[in-house]
Amino acid sequence: MVPAVPPTPGLSAQVVLVVTDADPATALRTGAVPVLATPRLIALCEEASVLALEGALSGGQTSVGGRVQFDHLAPVGVGSTVTADATLERVEGRRLTFTVSTSDASGLVGAGRMSRVVVDLDTFMAKAR
Repeated sequence: MVPAVPPTPGLSAQVVLVVTDADPATALRTGAVPVLATPRLIALCEEASVLALEGALSGGQTSVGGRVQFDHLAPVGVGSTVTADATLERVEGRRLTFTVSTSDASGLVGAGRMSRVVVDLDTFMAKAR
């Protein structure tokens, strides 16, 4: 299926998170420190990449995560505000590559690249186990 408005490099989006008691590594059981968990930070970046594609895929299509390369650089405590930015850098067939970054009031929190793959939703779900 061909997208109605094909995704093109430069599409971008931003999402904001106020870190709550549900977001630290201790709450997600990914560490023993009460700071923003790396998986939650990555999920925030994925949310921004999905938002960047809004309106760029045709009916019946969606995108799924494919690869994550991410460096978590600074701890962020509960109550802080974190912003995630995602920009579509490259389109290679169905593979979409984004640069992502996260920041708080003190500066860069994390950065990396993510890829998403465009799939037909019905076909994809038929393969789910």
